[in-house]
Amino acid sequence: MDRRSFITTAGAVGAASLAAPAIAQGAPVKWKLTSAFPAGQPFYSNGPGSLTDFADRVKAMSGGKMEIQVYHAGELVPAFEGFDAARQGIVEMNSWIAYFGAGKVPAAQFFGAAPFGMSTQGKNAWFYIGDGIKLWNEVYEPLGLVGMPIGATGVQMTGWFNKEINSLEDMSGLRLRIPGLAGKAYARIGVDVKVLPGGEIFPALERGVIDAAEWVGPAQDKILGLNKAAKYYYTTGWHEPTTVTELGINKAAWDGLDPSLQAVVTNAAAACNLISHSWGEANNAAALKEFAANGTEIRTLPTEVVEALRVEMKAVYAELGASDPLFKKVMDNYFAFKAEHDFWAAASEEVWHEQLRNG
Repeated sequence: MDRRSFITTAGAVGAASLAAPAIAQGAPVKWKLTSAFPAGQPFYSNGPGSLTDFADRVKAMSGGKMEIQVYHAGELVPAFEGFDAARQGIVEMNSWIAYFGAGKVPAAQFFGAAPFGMSTQGKNAWFYIGDGIKLWNEVYEPLGLVGMPIGATGVQMTGWFNKEINSLEDMSGLRLRIPGLAGKAYARIGVDVKVLPGGEIFPALERGVIDAAEWVGPAQDKILGLNKAAKYYYTTGWHEPTTVTELGINKAAWDGLDPSLQAVVTNAAAACNLISHSWGEANNAAALKEFAANGTEIRTLPTEVVEALRVEMKAVYAELGASDPLFKKVMDNYFAFKAEHDFWAAASEEVWHEQLRNG
């Protein structure tokens, strides 16, 4: 082969090598991701910002070097068992909301939902600019996990009720599906608190096993058919000003992952955190209008009830902080950041909502 032919051939081979998919240069990393959410649920399981969207983004962003198989609730393990499966290395990843594991890691609930806490904007600021993700990983390190946000609902609805709530007395004895810290405050005003996976809410509400339930917001609630199981739909969002879906990753698997793939996972999760919230903001209005047009009574939780819950929630925070130093550390950091963000929000978002939105 003469020199010109060699250079031409070598150049062609080099160009082909650079252009070849990364998957052709080695077997892809294949991970399993379990979920606490049922299949077919927009935002959580399918569609923009969902776990399947996340898996697709990881594969595309890595050039095929990493593939993630998503297993929805019950497909590989029961809804609430994925967390331990990830800890034990049975799977590499799990997604749920941290309050589902309140009994395992009380401090982690701030990374999911904090009653009377921050908005999506404030919480993302705490995660990405403040100490949020740093604290998340401090809390999870002893468990052998790495945590990060992968979805945000925005303000949630109080939920679906089979009777009107006109006073604090109406809450007494009410069987309400509500997880996390908010459930503790509800219990203190006489509510019979129940914790159920998403897939079990509709049949329990329809059959009268429970009297009320919260899930997320109009667009997701419509998918579960909750408007067909209860007449009254209440709002305030006190319990979950935003609720963050967690991506929990086995730390040994994470530490063994190439840094370039760690960056892919981190950025794909951050993208889905933003896009999932955007999906809810884009779809909730139409679903809420549809509910109203079909007979749903849309109400606001009475101020008397909200203020009673505020008092009890302060007591819950104080008690848990006194008994759990890690809970107190995360709580103090969270609410200190909230105080700063509230100062800005009062001069920006609140003024816009009150004065300029309809201008």
